[in-house]
Amino acid sequence: MNYISSKQFMPDLNINNSLKLLTSQLRGELYFDDLHKSIYATDASVYRKIPLAVAYPKDKNDIKKLIAFAHEQGTTLIPRTAGTSLAGQCVGDGIVVDVSKYFTNILDFDVEAKTVVVEPGVIRDELNVFLKPHGLFFSPNTSTSNRCMIGGMVGNNSSGSTSIKYGVTRDKVLELEIILSDGTECVFNSLKKEALKEKAKGEDLESSIYKTLYSELSKKEIQSEIHKEFPLRSIHRRNTGYALDVLLDVNTNDGLSEKLNVAKLLCGSEGTLAFTTSIKLQLDDLPPEKEVFIIPHFKSVQESLEATVVAMKHNLYSCELLDKTILDCTKNNREQIKNRFFIEDDPEAILMLEVRADSDEVLESKVEKLIQDLKTNKFGYAHPKLYKEDINKAIELRKAGLGLLGNIVGDAKAVACIEDTAVALVDLTNYISEFTQMMTAYKQKAVYYAHAGAGEIHLRPILNLKESKDVGLFREITTQTAKLVKKYKGSFSGEHGDGIVRAEFLPLMIGESNYQLLQRIKNAFDSRNVFNKGKIVDAFPMDESLRYEVDRVEPEIETILDFSDSEGILRAAEKCNGSGDCRKPVAAGGTMCPSYRATKNETDTTRARANALREFLTSSDKKNRFNNEALKQVFDLCISCKACASECPSNVDVASFKAEFLYQYQKENPPSFRTKMMANNVKYNKIGSRFPKLTNALLNTGISKSIMGIATERSIPKLASITFRKWYSINKANSKNNEFDKEELYLFVDEFTNYYDVQVGIDAFVLLSELGYKVNIVDHEESGRSLISKGFLDEAKEIIDKNVSIFNSLVSEKIPLIGIEPSAILSFRDEYLRLANNKTDAQNIAQNTFTFEEFIKQESLRGKIKENQFTNEDRTVKIHGHCHQKALSSTEPTFALLNLPKNYKVSIINSGCCGMAGSFGYEKEHYQISMQIGEDTLFSKIINMSEDVLIAASGTSCRHQIMDGTNRQSQHPISILREALI
Repeated sequence: MNYISSKQFMPDLNINNSLKLLTSQLRGELYFDDLHKSIYATDASVYRKIPLAVAYPKDKNDIKKLIAFAHEQGTTLIPRTAGTSLAGQCVGDGIVVDVSKYFTNILDFDVEAKTVVVEPGVIRDELNVFLKPHGLFFSPNTSTSNRCMIGGMVGNNSSGSTSIKYGVTRDKVLELEIILSDGTECVFNSLKKEALKEKAKGEDLESSIYKTLYSELSKKEIQSEIHKEFPLRSIHRRNTGYALDVLLDVNTNDGLSEKLNVAKLLCGSEGTLAFTTSIKLQLDDLPPEKEVFIIPHFKSVQESLEATVVAMKHNLYSCELLDKTILDCTKNNREQIKNRFFIEDDPEAILMLEVRADSDEVLESKVEKLIQDLKTNKFGYAHPKLYKEDINKAIELRKAGLGLLGNIVGDAKAVACIEDTAVALVDLTNYISEFTQMMTAYKQKAVYYAHAGAGEIHLRPILNLKESKDVGLFREITTQTAKLVKKYKGSFSGEHGDGIVRAEFLPLMIGESNYQLLQRIKNAFDSRNVFNKGKIVDAFPMDESLRYEVDRVEPEIETILDFSDSEGILRAAEKCNGSGDCRKPVAAGGTMCPSYRATKNETDTTRARANALREFLTSSDKKNRFNNEALKQVFDLCISCKACASECPSNVDVASFKAEFLYQYQKENPPSFRTKMMANNVKYNKIGSRFPKLTNALLNTGISKSIMGIATERSIPKLASITFRKWYSINKANSKNNEFDKEELYLFVDEFTNYYDVQVGIDAFVLLSELGYKVNIVDHEESGRSLISKGFLDEAKEIIDKNVSIFNSLVSEKIPLIGIEPSAILSFRDEYLRLANNKTDAQNIAQNTFTFEEFIKQESLRGKIKENQFTNEDRTVKIHGHCHQKALSSTEPTFALLNLPKNYKVSIINSGCCGMAGSFGYEKEHYQISMQIGEDTLFSKIINMSEDVLIAASGTSCRHQIMDGTNRQSQHPISILREALI
């Protein structure tokens, strides 16, 4: 190996010294601190292994140096992209090699040949965005498609919902550029047998591999054993062991395929044979544009499976199953509850049947024939049809399925172990019937989900893997299911791979003789286990190295925030199952997770924060388990946007974790002057508002910013010349507020409106008064938002209890509480419920608390506010939604409010977080990240807008960030509507 001297990594060196030396040799990064090792110890499986280190290679030479190090130190390399594997493929005690950060390029594209060459870190959906203008796409479509990467799809031979029409990843792989275990580069592609024999004559490792493959697979007895024991060739989703069967062809004289492509063998090999650096793919033409989803509803899973056989006769593009357990989980997810609009009554199962055609006439004809066929066979009690945007909502509901299972409260979870079985479609009903009988005997009600049309149902038992009894069931159920799959000559892994959870069952699934052949193939490629040890062959035990220590004494973690809805903060963190939704890029839409989008570091994901919290709260022996510098690091760039509370399928609310962490951490580590100042800004604003001009002049100097630790590039918000409360005391007697002819309400005067955005408060008061509402304003406390975000929870709790006491006797269904600033008013529906002493009173207030936009929309729907009360002028309005608004409410009420003027052309900007996030964007060390977040999702869209476009933003921080990032003025929707009032 000429790329690095082996003497640099002598095994007798202390391992940390060796890792430090390796770090200096890499262009990329290498980490072996506790934080990185803890967050890479898990993937989306049930396993946990602390790695030796985590590497982010920048180029092939980095990978070669890692291979050399693995040789010298006797360790292994675990390749990883998005880390969403369900079988433990990305878990190991060697070096995790994460290519998701730097190996992200599209290297070549041939539109005529319909091929593309990509690096392994290219995201599947982003590839298809690139391909769409050319009428092409990469067809395998997993539920994780908005963050999963092509390298991972090749490693697992992923399939997804489209496989019944387009096939699986292996069908699309034409060529792989790889690095072998000795550090040499080579290319595997299609070879005629003569060319293969020629390559086998050499003396290098590549030649040796070809020699072994040809020698082994040419033997008739081996061919016979493969045909006898491997899954049926008619099951296109088969991923059991190495895909030796794809290199055989019963129709040739020697039993081998006319052309042999070792890339097909590597597809599904889980990174155990070589390290892939580029992938050449065959593309497909885009499907017909006209589409309908038919959603038959069933009274039993069995009925849905019988209906699948009928439905599959209709040339479907996808055929997916969701059972009642999955559907019930959507009821508790803030994001997905909006996507279950088509569910009628309470079905035990539904199918999602995708029909496409080139014309509406042909499409409707196909749809009616399918529905009539189902009805003739008496399948389904309802058959709703979905079109256009409604289809996307249904797809999002289905894709969230596996992640939603994390919503099950408590320690018992839907466990991935038998979730990937595939049988021939004709055997599916009988197989599931036997499986259900088996599960009944175990007193289990399994989860049934996913690819019914392909003969693959993601089956999951509900088990508590913290208890040895259920760990025993984990093995027993997996073993018995393996035997049942073997009976039907099915595949124990259809698309998720063998990993740790299924690999030890390979001798049963393909026979001992074939298993020994796999071992010989592994030895030919990688005799020293450089690549992903313990997967596929010589596997780690499937019931060891679990995420939780079995039969442990559960740590008791006392918190000031009430996490009883998840049975405590530890179980709240454990709801993260590793599905990686928090890694979706900007193009995927939504907000989660802004800091990851800016840095592309796993440490800045929701998943990392939940995993780190779980790890250190579980393993720490400190009295204050939160007193941990790794936790401080992982929470540092969390901007408390709350996107994870709604967009994460498991509703992992990291903002609440961060608030609790800061509260507990600051008990041992006193907060800085800046932190105290930001948390107590109301106290200081009260003083400064007495001399607003002087205060504004002083604060906006470089010296003041430097003292306060604020970025000098920032402009500090200016205190208004008069507070809103003072304006109200002067003007309330002369307002129309005393002439109301509609209901009355209470207006919450938040601290931002009172001191900074006084005009917005005036506009709100005047608008409501002019519309005929009696606006009551009482003395109350600040919202507590700044205190909460900085972890000053004792002080926040005191304020919350006072506000609850004040408003409990005032607010009711008939007299609601209305707020202007989303982060302030929505705290009544969020943190108040976790901090208030009187939970009942807090809940009563929360049920009758609304954003200004929500209230106006409700009143409009009731006919009390009408469009003829507003201007007929033509205006264009673009809405940027506040993060808390999107997470805890919706931007739709803002859209409805701004559409009251009938000629206003209103649209919602497809933006995530603006990046300001309260005080975060002002802090000098966070300024660049703050601006990067804004640039990623918002600034360019606003800069390109015409000057006459009105920009609506409910959040005071959002409006300030828009000004700093684009030099454009934005307005609260309240002010825009008041200006439109006739």
